[in-house]
Amino acid sequence: MDPEAPPDANALLHTARQLADDVLLGRSLDVDAAGTVPEDNLDLLRDAGFYGLWTPREVGGCGFDELERLAILEALAGGCLTTAFVWAQHGGGSAAAARMSAGSPLHDHWARALATGKSRSGVAFAHVLRPEPCLFAERSGDGWSLRGVAPFVTGWGHIDAVLTAAHTADRLVWMLIPATEAPTLQSRRLSLAAVDSSVTVELHCDGHIVGDDSVVEVIGYDEWLAGYRLGLRTNGALMLGVASRALALLGPSPLDAELDTARRALHAAEVDDMPERRAQVGYVGIRATSALVSSVGGRAITLGHHAQRLAREALFLLVQGQTAEIRAGHLRRLGAADG
Repeated sequence: MDPEAPPDANALLHTARQLADDVLLGRSLDVDAAGTVPEDNLDLLRDAGFYGLWTPREVGGCGFDELERLAILEALAGGCLTTAFVWAQHGGGSAAAARMSAGSPLHDHWARALATGKSRSGVAFAHVLRPEPCLFAERSGDGWSLRGVAPFVTGWGHIDAVLTAAHTADRLVWMLIPATEAPTLQSRRLSLAAVDSSVTVELHCDGHIVGDDSVVEVIGYDEWLAGYRLGLRTNGALMLGVASRALALLGPSPLDAELDTARRALHAAEVDDMPERRAQVGYVGIRATSALVSSVGGRAITLGHHAQRLAREALFLLVQGQTAEIRAGHLRRLGAADG
C-alpha cells in the first residue's frame, strides 16, 4: 500500500461485504468439503489488502483501529468462515513482527512481507490457556530448544511462519519461527467437525532449536494474560459474521434485534465485561443457526445446504478463543450452570 494514500476503512469494509456476498458465500460449501482452503480465496484477500489489517502503514499495513477491524472480520466470516479463520490467524504474527524494532532480524525479514500478504503466518498458543503446560522452551546455546506439543495450529501448508508460545519455568517465550517441517518439527493433521478445511494440526516439537533472533519477547504469564484478555473481542466478530449470515438466510425475526444488541455490547465492552459479552454473542449465534436449520427442515442437514454448515461453524466458535470465564458464561446462558 502507498503510505501517501492511506487505506479507507469504509471502502475496505465495502469490499469485504462485496467479496463475502458475491464470491466467498458461493464457494463456501465447496471449501467446507474440499479439505483445504483454495489458494485463490487467500489470494483474493491478499490482493484486496486485508493482510495488512493488523499492522501500521509504515510497514505496508492499514493502520486501522480495533473497531474498524471487527467489522471487516465479521463481514468476511459471513462469507466463508473457513477462509476467514485461516486468514485471521495471520494477525498475531504480522502484528508481532511489526512491533519489533526496525533493523532487527524479525522486523526486517517478516514485517513488510506479512503486512502485504507476500508471506502468511499462523499462531500456536491456544495451549497456553490450558491448566497443564504442553509445550516447553529451554535455553540451548544462543537460542531455545522446544519440546512438547502445540495442539491447534491452523492453516498448515498455507503459512510461512508461526507465532509460537512455549513455557519456561516461570515465563512464556514468544517466537516467530518458519512453518517448515523438520525432523524436530512434525505436524499431525486433526479431523474437525467444522472448519476442517482450515488444515489444523498438532505441532510436535522434539528438541527443535530456535535462535534468539526469532524471539519476539519473554514475558510473565500474568502480564501476557492481561494483554490477551484485551483481544477477546476479536474472536466474537467471527460468530457475529456466522450469525448474521444465518439470519439473512432466515429472513426477518426478533433475533435480528438481539444480534444487533449483542454486537453493540461486544464493541463497547470493557475488558472485565468481555467474557460475558462473548457469551452473549455465542448464545445468539447458536440460536440463529439453529433457527435457520429448523426453518428449512430436512434439506438443512444435507451437505449441500448452508444451514448445516453455519450450525457446525457456530459450534466451532463456541470453543474457539474460549477461556474459563467465557465457558462459564456459555453454560449459564444455555441453562447448564447456575446463574
